[in-house]
Amino acid sequence: MKLNELSPPNGSRKSRKRLGRGVGSGKGKTAGRGTKGQNSRSGGGVRPGFEGGQMPIHRRLPKRGFTNIFKKKIAVINIRDLSTFESGGVVDEAALVRMGLVRGRRDGIKLLGHGEIKIPLTINVNGASKSAMDKIIAAGGKVEIL
Repeated sequence: MKLNELSPPNGSRKSRKRLGRGVGSGKGKTAGRGTKGQNSRSGGGVRPGFEGGQMPIHRRLPKRGFTNIFKKKIAVINIRDLSTFESGGVVDEAALVRMGLVRGRRDGIKLLGHGEIKIPLTINVNGASKSAMDKIIAAGGKVEIL
């Protein structure tokens, strides 16, 4: 058997009924559209979302709020995630990406104070909470805000 010899089983593929090809075809003349009316016409029918004159759902539902197109996407890191770095190391954006702690597009990185840290680190981030800064300094490290 070769690829060019393959064919579907008999009866599994049925050609579509061709409309408007003579009265004898069973779908001639009006082609299954009935007589007269909006849907029998060429280009007839109603637009998407039309509900027969009833107030459409997109007008019935209330609209609230807006989407801020200038919103910044800030990646969040907790200090409990920094325990994998070696003592005295520098933690910056490149190091966080390399360790897999930060992924994707972002406008900055913020350090939050959830967890504990025992090793001194120098951390370069775009923002840090007060509790995170206190814990880093208490461990002997320092935080540099970019």
